[in-house]
Amino acid sequence: MILNLTEKPANSIAAIDSDLNQLTYGELVDFSTIISQHIPQRTLIFILAENNIGGIVWTISSIAAGIVPLILNAHTDPDLLNTLISTYNPQYLCAPTQSEGENIISSYGYTLYKLHNNPIQLHPELSHLLPTSGSTGSPKLVRHKYLNIEASALNISTFFELHNAVRPLLVLPLYYTMGLSVVFSHLYVGATILITNLSMTDPKFWSFLKEQRATSFTGVPYSFEILNLMRFWRMDLPDLELLTQGGGKLSTKLNLKFAEFCRDNNKRWIATYGQSEGTARMAYLPPELAVDKCGSIGRAVPNGELFLIDEDGNTVTTPNTEGEMCYRGANVTMGYAHNQQDLLLGDENNALLRTGDLAYRDNDGCYYIVGRKGRFLKLFGMRVGLDECEQIIKSKFSIECACVGTDDKMIIYITSVPHKQQVKDELVDKTKIVASAFEVRVINEIPKNQTGKILYSKLEQ
Repeated sequence: MILNLTEKPANSIAAIDSDLNQLTYGELVDFSTIISQHIPQRTLIFILAENNIGGIVWTISSIAAGIVPLILNAHTDPDLLNTLISTYNPQYLCAPTQSEGENIISSYGYTLYKLHNNPIQLHPELSHLLPTSGSTGSPKLVRHKYLNIEASALNISTFFELHNAVRPLLVLPLYYTMGLSVVFSHLYVGATILITNLSMTDPKFWSFLKEQRATSFTGVPYSFEILNLMRFWRMDLPDLELLTQGGGKLSTKLNLKFAEFCRDNNKRWIATYGQSEGTARMAYLPPELAVDKCGSIGRAVPNGELFLIDEDGNTVTTPNTEGEMCYRGANVTMGYAHNQQDLLLGDENNALLRTGDLAYRDNDGCYYIVGRKGRFLKLFGMRVGLDECEQIIKSKFSIECACVGTDDKMIIYITSVPHKQQVKDELVDKTKIVASAFEVRVINEIPKNQTGKILYSKLEQ
């Protein structure tokens, strides 16, 4: 069974949610047997998951039983859900118990419904599917295999130094690769996961964290922006010893603030880097380097390898030279699915992933992301990074922004009217490009997905 679940003490607590429901390792294993009595192995099901005990038990028990789930947001847009159902033809759908339909089994607050689609063929190594990060309205999925689960759990538990006594607080959703990786890695070591749907601004969230003595918190940049606004620095959280960040680049200013706080308060700050296609984590910055190498993604996770290639595909060996970030390791996923037939495909990546991120490696072997391939403009003959410009603005003014555009003009979206001219002046000063190359637009809100990533496609419409 995956993650050696049957070897864990049956009465040990695997998870507790913010409604104080509990799940033991024995119950998790037993439920995989129950599911297998209702759903044949190698069957595709859709799980509309929330961050609660039911979400964990249905997801993990399905995978353990040899059933292949697509894990989705319980509140997925109905049009997108219908598109996914018509594209992939799952035989079953599991969702929080609310809706009517042909009820197969109800348990842990979720109900399994039969959809009357014909059985489809699945690759024998296919373990589960996840939506591509940041996609909206797209049926493209990431295909994971069982080896990815085991490799990722081993890698993460190693560099985070996890053991069965840790108690991670999980606020990231189960359908998001980094949230699911928290579950895999902590079940792997027999720990107790504290999972919640509560907003971080809800007082009940903090009561849950404190009363359950959470030892770690994993967040995306947006999570730490909220913590900063809530004056996290003044909170008394003696049990919380690890803060870990991933899911995008945190501003250098805020990154350093958390790194210094953890250094001065006997806690660990570990920034990580990864993608859905790499089963969440591919690099990490050791806590002892968090301040001195602030802004770096660090080095490859255990059992993985990072390297750079140039535009011709040659390996970049010279320090401080930009190239495309590549990763090699057993946690690299099988590839994408665009339709039902793709679920039969084997491993198209062969443990090698070209990330599409541009980076350089310093003299100490630490990597720094500088932008995305394609996230560049050529303004008046000068190459300008859109991601770099966002960082310039965020570091200078501590405001939200998003940069898009063409080689004719960069469009900068901000949410602060008073900074409109200042933002433009700052970019002119830093890039040395004429002011006519930039247009600043003020909008009410920067569009983001539920994990805090900017939806650039909505700005470019």
